[in-house]
This record gives sequence, structure tokens and C-alpha cells, in this order.
Amino acid sequence: MRALIVERKNVLSLRDIDLPDTLGPRDVRIAIDTVGICASDVHYYTHGRIGSYVVNEPMVLGHEAAGTITEIGAEVHNFAPGDRVCMEPGVPDGNSRAAKLGIYNVDPAVRFWATPPVHGVLTASVVHPAAYTYKLPDNVSFAEGAMIEPFAIGMQAATRARIVPGDVAAVIGAGTIGIMVALAALAGGCSRVLIADFSAEKLTIAGRYSGITPVNIATEPFRAAVARETAGWGADVVFEASGSAKAYGDIIDLARPGGALVLVGLPVDPVTFAVPEAIAKELRIETVFRYANVFDRALALVAAGKVDLKPLVSATFPFEDAIAAFERAAAGRPTDIKLQIRIPA
Repeated sequence: MRALIVERKNVLSLRDIDLPDTLGPRDVRIAIDTVGICASDVHYYTHGRIGSYVVNEPMVLGHEAAGTITEIGAEVHNFAPGDRVCMEPGVPDGNSRAAKLGIYNVDPAVRFWATPPVHGVLTASVVHPAAYTYKLPDNVSFAEGAMIEPFAIGMQAATRARIVPGDVAAVIGAGTIGIMVALAALAGGCSRVLIADFSAEKLTIAGRYSGITPVNIATEPFRAAVARETAGWGADVVFEASGSAKAYGDIIDLARPGGALVLVGLPVDPVTFAVPEAIAKELRIETVFRYANVFDRALALVAAGKVDLKPLVSATFPFEDAIAAFERAAAGRPTDIKLQIRIPA
């Protein structure tokens, strides 16, 4: 089957590869339509690894996907061929302690698309458990369906934050995940969200959404903007979504006493964190790793028109231009939020 493959660091190819194709009784077969390019996909391409996950052999990329069911397993009764769907890319061991606790996202045995050694879905067809497959309503496009995966990270962050209606949130980082977090925070009850970045282009995109106030920290410290907008009290919830170690320098100053810090970004470098100051404010600290039990809720918000993800799709490439799409993603254009690839039927 033809697929986009990272052969090794800095080497991509479009070629045929043998992929698992057995349809189990509780599985569905899906013809892939749209796949989004995630920063993790790009990182495997440009660095060959993320932490302990190393590309030791050729791997198909892609985990943000939507498509059409073409076949169902014998025990699948809630889907039919022709159904349009999106898919949750992480499949845990249902018997694990993590799964039984409802935190299957941190199951050590989870198999996640495009995470070595598990192949991703930038190919024509995949087999996936029906339990982690979700039917797209008629008013949700394939492009939006493929955006549910990154939006689910925002949903996980908003859920971990325990937002109270009317809260003010501050988000560090206006990349894809930062904007997703901001949108989820608004949908979760925040009255407004301040979002900070150095990129004027990304802040312009984020600022087009009602309820989001962009702050260019190249010209104004974020703590000053948060203090101004909250009469010196601080944000109820602070989300770190940039992955920059430097963000931790004054992160505590952004939060109100008794507020919450939600850590979403993954810093490569060690961070310096002022524990005494956090204790003095009695801040609650939450962490986010992927998501659990929110995928269907994320889809429901998009279907209901509560969250509009369409403005975040910057460009769509045909499958034959997938390598060029990854090269553009690796270039990191400031005007790009989400690049997607469409696979012909």
C-alpha cells in the first residue's frame, strides 16, 4: 500500500509498504480522506526521535485523520459502510490498570499512530477498533474531522483545569495547540482568554476569535497584560502550551492566588520553577498527556457550532505532494496553523 514514510532522520518517501490489514470482529476498515500534519510528525522527520521514541526503522506518519468506513467487523453494529468518521489514534490495553481507572491516555501499553514502532495513517486505508472511531455528523467536513484530534488536546487541558464559568484564562503559545486550548477554554466556560506569543501572524489568527485577546510578548510582558486585564488579580487558569523552558520564568506571576497552572507543552530543555512562590499562592498544578474520554465531546462541540476549526486550516495538499507539505511544515511559516493532506479515493 502506498504511504508517506519517514525512512530515517530527514528522509521521507512516498512508496509501497506492507501494513497490518487484518479486520478483527470489533474493527472497522476506513478509507482515509484527510490527514493533518502534527508537530510530532514533523519532529520525527527532522530529528528522528521524540524523547525515548526513536525511528529505528521506516514508519508511516500521520495520526490526525478522517475518512469513510468501507467494511465492518462481525461484532460491529453501530457503524455501516459509507459512514464518515474520525478516529482517536491511541488504542490502550482495555485490561490495564490505567484503562480501568479511566486514564487510558497514560497506559504504558497504548499503541498510538505514528509513534515508533506503530505506523501512522498517511495511506489509503487503515483498520481501527470501532470503539475509538466516531461518526461525523453531516455538517462536519473531513477537514474538520481530522482537526478533532488536536482539539481533543485542548479539551483535555480545559477538563484538567476544572474551569468555573466566568473564569479568565491565560495561554502561553499561539501555535496550533495553544489556539486549541484557548478555544476549549472558552467552550468550557471561560469568559475570556488572553493568549501570548512572539508571532504577530499567529496572534492575528487567534485574535479573530471572539473572546480571545492576543498579547504580543515581543512588545509587552505577558504578566503586565494579565495584570492590566484582571485588575492586578491574575488569571484563574494559566495554560502553558508553548513548550518553551523560558515560559516558566514568570509563569507563577500570571496566576491569581489559588489559581491553576495547566502544563500542556513539552519543553526539551530543563525548566526552572519557583516552588516557594507556587506554594505561597497555593497554586494547583495539572499536567496534560494526549487525552482520554473527550474525543466525542470535542466532536460534539464542533458539530453544534460552538467551536469553529475551519479558519485554522492554512493549506491542503494532494497526497502526491505530501513530501512538499512536510517540507513546508518543517519550515515553520508563521502564517501556518494546520496543514492537511488529502488522499484520493
